[in-house]
Amino acid sequence: MEVGDVREVTAGDCSDLYYLDTGMYDTREYGAVYILDDDRPAVVDTGIGTNYDLLREALADVGIDRDELEVIALTHVHLDHAGGAGFLAADCPNADVYVPAIGADHMADPSRLIAGTKNAVGEQWEYYVEPEPVPREQLVEIEDGDVVDLGTHELRVHGAPGHAPHQVVFEDPANDAVFVADAAGIWVPRIEAIRETSPPSNFDLEQCLDDLETLEAIDPDVFCYPHFGPRYVGDDVERALEEYATVLEEWVAAVDRKRAELEDDEAVVDHFAEVTEMGDVWSEEKASAEARLNTRGVLGYLDRRD
Repeated sequence: MEVGDVREVTAGDCSDLYYLDTGMYDTREYGAVYILDDDRPAVVDTGIGTNYDLLREALADVGIDRDELEVIALTHVHLDHAGGAGFLAADCPNADVYVPAIGADHMADPSRLIAGTKNAVGEQWEYYVEPEPVPREQLVEIEDGDVVDLGTHELRVHGAPGHAPHQVVFEDPANDAVFVADAAGIWVPRIEAIRETSPPSNFDLEQCLDDLETLEAIDPDVFCYPHFGPRYVGDDVERALEEYATVLEEWVAAVDRKRAELEDDEAVVDHFAEVTEMGDVWSEEKASAEARLNTRGVLGYLDRRD
């Protein structure tokens, strides 16, 4: 799939569902935004904001006019998921922005979110654009147990705070699918493998494992990953989630061992940035930056745990 491509989700029995490759970090098959074409058309997550024009074009390709979009549903407020929300809300005045309650203030005033993101992503900030605030009158706060009615489809909200305390996942029962946010890891379709995501400053291993139990209880046929794309899991939901649990546990253990060996956190970060095997998939630059981010998140978790 190439940057800017819009495809219908055909996994399982999905209908009315499309996804866009946003070209996040100048990398194809890394950042996806989902579009549900229903009585109340919806966008799930908005991407980083930098390539917002691609999302605007994707809505037109699906046949949704700007004044027809009614729902902008954010899984969490990290800028790679919510960075385009302010731009989309400005272009689509009839749309409400549904955001986990704990993150709503950051959408209305993203200044602290911007500062935190710059600190977390370092040199990767060059791929970002500063987000626009979302007007308060367009914000709708959501939490675990809420339901966003779209018509044929609905988005059932499930809390999933392991990756970040402001993260939720959205269940779409009509499609037997879940928009998994970062709760199920990073799916890499080119190599059909799952990879860890453990960014600072709120990554929590035990809570991430609990979030996998939440997904298992929902038991969908399809995972819709923002990183990247739909994945049919069918009867193998438990196996897929156990696979990611193993990836996370082994990843945290590896960072813990390397810290004990090197006794220098920056050396630990440098080590994992150098040995990453994802350079052939994402580019050496992106793979190294991803490893640095994830290593720092685990180091912070180990500090809190110990």
